[in-house]
Amino acid sequence: MSKVRVRFAPSPTGYVHVGNVRTALFNWLFARHNGGCFVLRIEDTDIERSKEEYEVQLLEDLRWFGLDWDEGPDKGGPFAPYRQSERKEIYSRYATRLIDGEQAYFCFCTAEQLEQERQEALKAGLQPRYSGRCRELSREEAARKVAAGEPAAVRLKIVESAFSWDDLVHGPTVFSGEVIGDPILVRSDGNPAYNYAVVVDDHLMEISHVIRGDDHISNTPRQLAVYRALGWEPPRFAHLSTILGSDRTRLSKRHGATSLESFRELGILPEALRNYLALLGWSAADGKTEILSLQELVEQFSLERITKSPAVFDPEKLKWLNRHYLKQTPLRQLAELSVPGLVKAQYLSQPVASAVIEWLGRVLEAVLKNLDTLGQVPSATRLVFEYDAAATVAGDETRHVVEDPQGLEVLKAFIPKVLAEDGLSYQRFRGITKSVQKETGKKGKDLFHPIRVAVTGAVSGPELEKLIPVFEEGSKLPLPHHVKSVAERLREFATAAKLL
Repeated sequence: MSKVRVRFAPSPTGYVHVGNVRTALFNWLFARHNGGCFVLRIEDTDIERSKEEYEVQLLEDLRWFGLDWDEGPDKGGPFAPYRQSERKEIYSRYATRLIDGEQAYFCFCTAEQLEQERQEALKAGLQPRYSGRCRELSREEAARKVAAGEPAAVRLKIVESAFSWDDLVHGPTVFSGEVIGDPILVRSDGNPAYNYAVVVDDHLMEISHVIRGDDHISNTPRQLAVYRALGWEPPRFAHLSTILGSDRTRLSKRHGATSLESFRELGILPEALRNYLALLGWSAADGKTEILSLQELVEQFSLERITKSPAVFDPEKLKWLNRHYLKQTPLRQLAELSVPGLVKAQYLSQPVASAVIEWLGRVLEAVLKNLDTLGQVPSATRLVFEYDAAATVAGDETRHVVEDPQGLEVLKAFIPKVLAEDGLSYQRFRGITKSVQKETGKKGKDLFHPIRVAVTGAVSGPELEKLIPVFEEGSKLPLPHHVKSVAERLREFATAAKLL
């Protein structure tokens, strides 16, 4: 097999959607598995909707996602330029070649005429297609109209009765030439049509395989017609199944997060999203393994294991994978990734000292088992950064500890002992609780529940073994939102409950 060359060719008209990202991932995996080349091409011929800011965001999102490219607008390469807006002269040259070879012609039909044709076809119950009214114009008459300044598009003459190809996912596929009409190659404003520009680019960039969403299947016959007209060999095509939402309709914003940017904001790790998207329409070699590293994905990826049937996007499955990768991430790295959310919550301020990052790692270790995403870190760590004794004493879920005689007995014995300490290690905390156990006869939940409520302000949460050192160490750090020590918390609690 000649060298594999694949491309990801997004339009910078909005934020990159997970369907496009999966396409990019499959192309990248196929290239890396086969020792091939992964090309990034920007299809920005939609002048009105294409924006530089979207292209910048696209490149940033792909890098965050963990993909790199061998050729592209920022890297250059042997087939530059890699933006379609910079390749218009190339498209014009090949359009002229097709006109000179009488395989294409100028079309002077107005938008109103074309719309009238479309409506008449629909009323007759027919598939709308161009009637070909300008096809029979003589070259001399067409040249005269162009010279007179009449707006003209360039259309391809369709002469084939059918188009077929062996799709690497869907198998043998056939389209009748009758449903196509003569497609536009170049619009009257001089901009190339998608199905024309993509063929010129894919051929000149020596793309060997076109791996894309199955919404492009209907474009393939038009593209094959261009290949034939220019005498070029088409690449192999592989059309990926659609991604559906839980209601079995095409995945869209109404199903929740769908853009790469939105998943970043939620706090999904790129490793988790890569792993999850790889499993949408593809499966591992053994048909059951679900957690795969990037290297394992590269080693196992093949087009033969891509399924035809649509894949359903399951947010809960993604969260399950994200939990796995959160637990695999080194605590310091996890802390660094959590900083933006904690700064936004005003618990931290930039720049964050190294000592604070180290401490934050221990905070996250305490709450990690309850996290699905990094976006949950501010709420999960609130009990560390915030403590409201009055709200605890009066709260519906927590006031029972001061209303219950048994809970009060434990707290009256426990609080003075802690306040008498100069700092509190977890070992010393355990020693005090054992002393209170002997003094009150309380144990288990009867002993630790009122203590937990008084110290944390909550009826449940992370293990006290991890929280006590976090409170003590955090109280000594210069943080914008002061972390209260155990003693500070209990003194405020006792004052609010009038125990002192």
